Amino acid sequence: MGRLQGKGAIVLGAAGAGNMGQVIAKRFREEGAKVLVAGRKDDELARFADEIGGEWAHCDITKRDDVLTLAATARAKLGAVHIGVNATGWGLLKPFLDNTQEDLEAITALQFIGPIFFYQAMIGAMDQGGSIIQISSATATIMLNDHAAYMGTKAGADHVIRCVANEFGEKGIRANSISPGLTDTPMTAGAKQTPGVYEAFTACYPLGRVGTSEDIAAAAVWLASDECFVTGQNLQVNGGLTLRRNPTRDEITASVMAAMKAG
Repeated sequence: MGRLQGKGAIVLGAAGAGNMGQVIAKRFREEGAKVLVAGRKDDELARFADEIGGEWAHCDITKRDDVLTLAATARAKLGAVHIGVNATGWGLLKPFLDNTQEDLEAITALQFIGPIFFYQAMIGAMDQGGSIIQISSATATIMLNDHAAYMGTKAGADHVIRCVANEFGEKGIRANSISPGLTDTPMTAGAKQTPGVYEAFTACYPLGRVGTSEDIAAAAVWLASDECFVTGQNLQVNGGLTLRRNPTRDEITASVMAAMKAG
């Protein structure tokens, strides 16, 4: 029997082929959960849900009505909601002084306001208690050049998670964040294909490698399981990166130049 046998799980942010949300959803299914995946790309959601034997629903996290409808749909299709994972995000890399009002409004809607909508909907749907999991980032704790708007909104959502944990623990609801570092996903494929980029980061990891979506999924299974007695925490699932630091912009550039010369 799997560790999540019979539980109903929502994974929002699973509309990209092979992305972290899909890896988490697949692992949940393997652990016995009934899973509904959600996001904005209906065709991919339908394909993936069929692949894992799950359900799917359209949801734009920036629209409150979409998120409330998602919770109601999940209750109808899964019977109950015990797990809610928000794996949405936008890896905005832009020099600090170049961030526009449109950039800031868009990332705030996606990574701060939208997650609050999601937490509200999950609290309302979890009649039997449960686990809310926010996929955050190590950069909400440590620095990375040209990433301020992303980092700030992730850090804000982490603190709201603490508020949820504090206020709704009496309902049996746990709320935690997971913070990956650089993770080998389709979203980072471009960085991986550029010689020298991954090399610049690898030296910052005490465990000697960047992370994988499977690493994050394993942590999510534990947080979602009944054996978890943790709430209001930010799990740094990043191989010890936060013991050190990310490389600076200049260090990344130097690593890329060295790789190009060596190649």
